[in-house]
Amino acid sequence: MATVISRVQVAPAGNATEMSLPLTLFDMPWLFLYRIMRRLLFYRLPISRDTFIETICPKLVSSLSLTLTYFLPLAGNLVSPSDSCTKPELRYMPGDSVSITFAESGDDFNSLIGNHPRDVNDFYPFVPRLTEEKHIGGAQIVVPVLAVQVTLFPGFGLCIGTTHHHVAGDGNTMMSFARAWAMISKLGGDLEFIAERSAQFYDRSIVNDPYGVRDLMFEEMKKVAKVELSEAEISPPRINKVRATYIMRWRDIEKLKNLVAARQRAREVHISAFTVTCAYVWTSLVKARVAIGEQSEDNKMEYFSCVADCRSRLNPPLPASYFGNCLVRCFVKSKHGILVGSEGFLTAAELIGETIQERVTDQEWILNREVWLSELKISDPQRVVAVAGYPRLDIYAADFGWGKPEKVEFVTIDGGNLMSICKGRDSEGDVEIGLAMPRTKMDAFSTIFADGLRNF
Repeated sequence: MATVISRVQVAPAGNATEMSLPLTLFDMPWLFLYRIMRRLLFYRLPISRDTFIETICPKLVSSLSLTLTYFLPLAGNLVSPSDSCTKPELRYMPGDSVSITFAESGDDFNSLIGNHPRDVNDFYPFVPRLTEEKHIGGAQIVVPVLAVQVTLFPGFGLCIGTTHHHVAGDGNTMMSFARAWAMISKLGGDLEFIAERSAQFYDRSIVNDPYGVRDLMFEEMKKVAKVELSEAEISPPRINKVRATYIMRWRDIEKLKNLVAARQRAREVHISAFTVTCAYVWTSLVKARVAIGEQSEDNKMEYFSCVADCRSRLNPPLPASYFGNCLVRCFVKSKHGILVGSEGFLTAAELIGETIQERVTDQEWILNREVWLSELKISDPQRVVAVAGYPRLDIYAADFGWGKPEKVEFVTIDGGNLMSICKGRDSEGDVEIGLAMPRTKMDAFSTIFADGLRNF
């Protein structure tokens, strides 16, 4: 558990002016799917409660205020007419702010930062909650898009938790925010240097939508899912799952890449650390279901879903500093019997690699989301494994002056068939995989994951 010390509303420094950002075709899906993202960064910092209150808290507040001047929409709100007929937008108004909670916990810090299976419920005391939606004049719903909580474990370390609405930005945007905040805190506000590295690109007129997909998607998605702006219940009745982290070492990744490359194919396959990691985890998860008795017909379809940044793939390309979402969805399916067979991994790697290669280089497909919608409707949610994060974003680079994080946890994965992926902490080329599932299934997966790497 965590005991609240204080709550502070942090506004951007200076005299920030009003800003409104319309949602693009790349933002629209996140009104309906995987809306709320929750992440925890644990830092080893053996300080006292007094040092935390007198030194750390004021520094984090002042550096967050400076950072928000470069990320104004994160201090603002998601705004929508209450009838949900008109499309929402991101809007910052002078006076808007981000809630930051400071808390203290006596829980076992060393256990929380471990890789072994731990009760997922143990992490929720450190996850901030977005404040409730407000109704303004009976005509508009206003919902904050970011909340922060910093929890001290006296004598051991602290945890920085963030909760944000995905419609505000993808992993690239939120990683830019985390690293900017960390850099400002560490450097003490060297604004000239920071402004050059942290400035965001907000012009959404550059995002082409030749097929009117934004409007089409909004109307079609409303038919199959409810428009949700506010946060779902953060701490539901106890979840019967454990959380564990698996490390895919670079030498194992290279071994798997070589196996895929050695299989002669008519078409060249996109082979990357992400491709083989996802393929290996996907097939291991399917096999784990079988191991615990969840039998399935061989002809039953299994699905895999991931996203890829496509800023550089558009014409004109978007700058790397573009603020918002710019992701293309890659969707793969294969028969259950194939994935659990002797060549299941190779088949999965080829399917994922080919799909990523085709999708990220096909601007026509990126901008025409009708296929995206049709795939969503035919897939069985219980048989879809989806990915949060990707290894190119180095979350462990967020150094506030206390060194790199000791551990990163994606609490978001608790809610469904999700796995998290990020760049490894300790060795270049390693990949971290986070999973949350019932203990019996986790035990089966652990055995299959380790035995498979040895046998390959």
